[in-house]
Amino acid sequence: MDKKRDVIFSDTNQGIKAAVGEVFSYFGGGAALLKPSRDVYLKVNAVDLKKYSFTDPEVIREVILYFKNNGARNIYVIENCTQSNFTRLVFKGTGIAKVCRETGAIPVYLDETDTVPIYLEGLQTFNDISSFVYERLIEDRENNLYVSLPKLKTHSMSQVTLSIKNQFGLIHQQSRIADHNFRLHQKFADIYRVLRPDFVVIDGLIATNHGHYVAESNTDECIVPMNCLIGGPDPLAVDVAASAFLGFDIEEVEHLRLSAETGIGEGNLDTISIINRSLFDERKKNLTCELLEKFPPGLTILRGRERCCKEGCRRNTETVVEIFYCDHEGRGDFTILMGKDIDPEEVRKIAGPVHIAGSCAIQDYGLELTRRLGKKNITMSPGCNNLADTVYGLCKHMGVQPLKLAQVNPVSSLSALITARLKGTRAIIPPLF
Repeated sequence: MDKKRDVIFSDTNQGIKAAVGEVFSYFGGGAALLKPSRDVYLKVNAVDLKKYSFTDPEVIREVILYFKNNGARNIYVIENCTQSNFTRLVFKGTGIAKVCRETGAIPVYLDETDTVPIYLEGLQTFNDISSFVYERLIEDRENNLYVSLPKLKTHSMSQVTLSIKNQFGLIHQQSRIADHNFRLHQKFADIYRVLRPDFVVIDGLIATNHGHYVAESNTDECIVPMNCLIGGPDPLAVDVAASAFLGFDIEEVEHLRLSAETGIGEGNLDTISIINRSLFDERKKNLTCELLEKFPPGLTILRGRERCCKEGCRRNTETVVEIFYCDHEGRGDFTILMGKDIDPEEVRKIAGPVHIAGSCAIQDYGLELTRRLGKKNITMSPGCNNLADTVYGLCKHMGVQPLKLAQVNPVSSLSALITARLKGTRAIIPPLF
């Protein structure tokens, strides 16, 4: 019986260990998945230290132990976190480093690896991927098992962030800035053409509502217990089923639709066999990827009528504003510009500090506002998703100390940063003071 398009939902109320075993056992067990090297590469979602944003360390632990007990030789836990952070610190602060240490898994901080350009067919451009990933999972693909361990999340810029979106972490941070706009979904689909996981296990202990980056003060509105793992060997089929579990049709998630058009994987929910269907039906939700839009009093946001892309400078900036206001008492009393074709009369009214998000708005208004208001009152984040410059600018205007965002002892954070720098990290990190 062909199970390639099957997707299993496993109840974690029986325990994470049992759920992990059920997922893999349905597809023949971990030993059967291993390739000639018997090495396993686990791509986790460790985007940031922010609570609820990363794959649960206990899920990672149980997957590591499962493969160790099924004959794996080396198990690598790999990630390249989001801009404005560095992976070594994220692993330390989330507990992932501790799990690796206790289980004997090998953490790989992809931001500390060299670059190799890969061609993205749909965008017709090159992006820099980690050389470690290129050598182990592209050049030596037939010998190594690649498993994706994303978290079940909605996403303010891409609707959902599951296994196909999880691969964005294989790309170096500098290459994530370009095309993080209306072309973002094509970028995800292009990366999926280049490289696909052999197996996916989604951490569905909880789901996030109203986007992927949840303010802790908004937990009651944004964190939804789901108590399951979702797994299968077809990444697209797993993502389509998980999206439906969250309440999204494939037509609402552009990168899934584009991936389905390539014919690599099953994109039709009606032809995907969902194992333990009752669990899917009973716990299915209708969540949203839209932000709560809890912004500080006194903040003015001027959005352009054109090129104010939700996938880029708009939601990238507004997400950070919401976090800084809700969790760090960030103040308002400044103006944010984003996109093209902003009302000129509103721009002329600006009298105070300004953050200009994205190259479109910088091109149109950066010089004028700098001349009129003075350089010290202006911050800018060029590109479409320059998160490090966005964090720096918003910290300055909202009165938030960047070092406190790490949620790790400052001495420990600085120590980790020094080590990462010595190891050659390519992470884009804002000034800490």
